[in-house]
Amino acid sequence: MSDDLHAEHTLAEHTHGEGCGHEAVQHGDHVDYIHGTHRHALHGDHYDEHESPAEHTLAEHTHGEGCGHEAVQHGDHVDYIHGTHRHALHGDHYDEH
Repeated sequence: MSDDLHAEHTLAEHTHGEGCGHEAVQHGDHVDYIHGTHRHALHGDHYDEHESPAEHTLAEHTHGEGCGHEAVQHGDHVDYIHGTHRHALHGDHYDEH
């Protein structure tokens, strides 16, 4: 699998926060920072890059063993591969990365 599906930006490259110059958007239990057509979300020691914003509900499709999508461990959770993007469970929906 290609690392292109999981673009990251390090904290050393740019640290998001008050006054960083990027719009902050509350996203559930964390804040995303807008960069043109994508968002940065803090994930440990780096920022994940997400397309803005795409979500899929659990009612549309529930990921898990036997769902037909490749599972990839991503820190403390599992992402599911869909072509050129990943789905990550986030509360009552899946975020699309």
